[in-house]
Amino acid sequence: MRPFTLHEPTSAAEASALLLERGEAARLYAGGTELLLAMKGGFLPCDHMVNVKTIPGMDAIALDGGALVIGAAATHAAIVRAPIVRERFSLVAQVERRVANVRVRNVGTLAGNLCFAEPHSDPAALLLLYDAEAAVEGASGERRIPIADLQTGPYETALEPGEVMTAIRVRPLPNDARAAYLKFGIHHRPTIGVGAMLRVVDGVVAEARLSLGSVPPMARRLLEAEALLVGERAERLNAESSAVAAAGDAAAAQADAVDDLHGSAEYKRHLVGVFVRRAIAQAAA
Repeated sequence: MRPFTLHEPTSAAEASALLLERGEAARLYAGGTELLLAMKGGFLPCDHMVNVKTIPGMDAIALDGGALVIGAAATHAAIVRAPIVRERFSLVAQVERRVANVRVRNVGTLAGNLCFAEPHSDPAALLLLYDAEAAVEGASGERRIPIADLQTGPYETALEPGEVMTAIRVRPLPNDARAAYLKFGIHHRPTIGVGAMLRVVDGVVAEARLSLGSVPPMARRLLEAEALLVGERAERLNAESSAVAAAGDAAAAQADAVDDLHGSAEYKRHLVGVFVRRAIAQAAA
């Protein structure tokens, strides 16, 4: 790996200024699980590494007005261990507990995962269920980007030059919501990840959210499949339900699957139908 200069800013504003000053020669460092591999492989040049772990409070995990705020330097393992996550955002803890492997979870960060925008990954698909946002800071000040708009393509994000992600804000699910997240894979990275959230009022689905990751180029909501569930009685949403079957078919049709080392597009569309049906039935139960 070629030599680089390590910078240790004490604020997001200072980190942003370093990025703007050094341009394409600078990279942010938090956990480094993706960055260091890319640097060793010669795919990502880096003459100046900007370490955000030195910024005070960047690894904090706290509640703010009911929302869970996860600092950009908080590791996956720290999120799993945090009592407020386990008690109030249990599905987040469950999914984070199964991210990658123990080495990645102990070093890698949720913010780094989102910024790297690897298509085969779980967090973005999970966070779509929560209408989560990324808080970023740059030369123009602070702003929030919905997770749905953060990734613009494989390994590409909506972050502007010099912007630094400072935290992820996760809204709580409605009190009458039920949710599930399922994943499957035979390689190091997942082949498919599916999230389902059903808001049930008087036994009827008033709102549905379905998210899909790892199959399309970027995590996405399955809006057509969601619409088929609204108005259905939750108690009937099981493996034999025609509404669940229709939602699975609609999800497969809009999956935007592509051939890659995880399987053919046809195979992955089949998986989408199967796992969407399972996730709906699990959430309804």
